[in-house]
Amino acid sequence: MIRKKYVSTRALHSGMVIDQAIVDRAGRILIARKTILDDFLIESLRKMGVTGIYIREGEEEPEEEIEVSPVTLETIEKLKVADRKKVTLSESVKNRVNQGVQYLFSDTKSRDFTNTAENVTTSLMDAIMENDAVALNIDALKVSDEYTFKHSVDVATMAMVIARKANMSEADIHKVGVSGLLHDIGKSQIPNEVLNKAGKLTEEEFAVMKNHSLFGYNMLKEKDELPQEVMMGVLQHHEKISGRGYPLRLTDRQICAYAKILSIADVYDALVTERPYKKAFSQQDALEMIMAMTEDLDIGYMRDFMDTIILYPVDSVVKLSNGERARVVQNKNHYPLRPKVVGLKSGRVYDLLEDINCANLLIE
Repeated sequence: MIRKKYVSTRALHSGMVIDQAIVDRAGRILIARKTILDDFLIESLRKMGVTGIYIREGEEEPEEEIEVSPVTLETIEKLKVADRKKVTLSESVKNRVNQGVQYLFSDTKSRDFTNTAENVTTSLMDAIMENDAVALNIDALKVSDEYTFKHSVDVATMAMVIARKANMSEADIHKVGVSGLLHDIGKSQIPNEVLNKAGKLTEEEFAVMKNHSLFGYNMLKEKDELPQEVMMGVLQHHEKISGRGYPLRLTDRQICAYAKILSIADVYDALVTERPYKKAFSQQDALEMIMAMTEDLDIGYMRDFMDTIILYPVDSVVKLSNGERARVVQNKNHYPLRPKVVGLKSGRVYDLLEDINCANLLIE
C-alpha cells in the first residue's frame, strides 16, 4: 500500500521516491513526481533551499492477472465501436508550434507577431482537419514543459475542436484558435513576482493578475490585422454568464461566442495541469467540476466540449466501483463518464449509460 510521508531534506537518502513535483518559479518541472532520488538530486534540493518534501513509502499492490475467457473476448470484439478520430500532432508540428509560441510571448511588438500567430494556428487547424478529428486527448498535445506555452496550445486546440463541434465555419474556427493562442498574452505585463508566485495569491496580487485579459486586449488592439472577434475573445475569456467574472463582469448575452468557448477550454486545462501551488486534478474529476459550473459556463458549448473529450479510450481497462476490472468497448456521445464496458472476469456487459441496473456503478 502506498503512503505519503513528509521528510526533511536533511533526512533524505538515495533510493527514496518523491511524491510531488519540484518546480521553479516559472512553473517548469525540475524533478517530476515519482522520480527515484539519487545523491545529486538530493544535493540539488538542498542547494535550492527546499527544507522538506513528500516521499512515497510502500509498494503498489500488483493488479491480479485475469484470464479472459474466449467467450468474453468474443463479446468484446463483437461490441467494440472505434472511438471518434482524435487530434494528433507530429513531432515536427509540435516543434514548429512550440517555436512559434515562444516567439509570440518573447516579442509582442514584433512586425511578424500577427503572421506568426496565424501560422501557428494554421498548423494546429491542419492537424484537426487532415484526419477529420472531432475529439482530443489533451496528454497527446504536449508541445513544451513551459506552462504558459503548453497552456496556450492546449486552449487553442481544444477551443477549435469545440468550435468545430458547434458547426462554426472554418474561418471562425481559425479565429477561435488565434484567440485561444493569445488569450494569456497579457500575462507578459504581469510582474514576475505575482505571475510566478509559488503559492496562493493575496487579494491585492489577484487584483493585479485579473488585469491580464485587459492588458492582452490593449496590446492586441494596436495590431490592425487582428479581427475584432479575436480581441474580444482575449478580453472576455474570464467572464462568466452569471456576471461573476472579470474584468467587466459581463453577463450571458454580453459575452462573445469565442470567449464562451475559451473559458471552458481554459478552466479545464488549468484543472488538469500541475502547478507550483496545486496538484493536477484527474481528467475525470476535472470534467465533473466543469459539469457543475452550469451557472458560469455556457451549457451549449459545454455539451460540445463533452463530445470532444475521450476519457476512457476503447480497449483501455478500467476498474468499476463493484471491484471488477473491465475493458471499454464503446464511448457514448455527450456522456464521456458512462461508456459501455465488458467485465474481464465475469464477461458481463455493463452499459453504464443506458442500463438502469448500472445506475449506481461508477468507474474508479
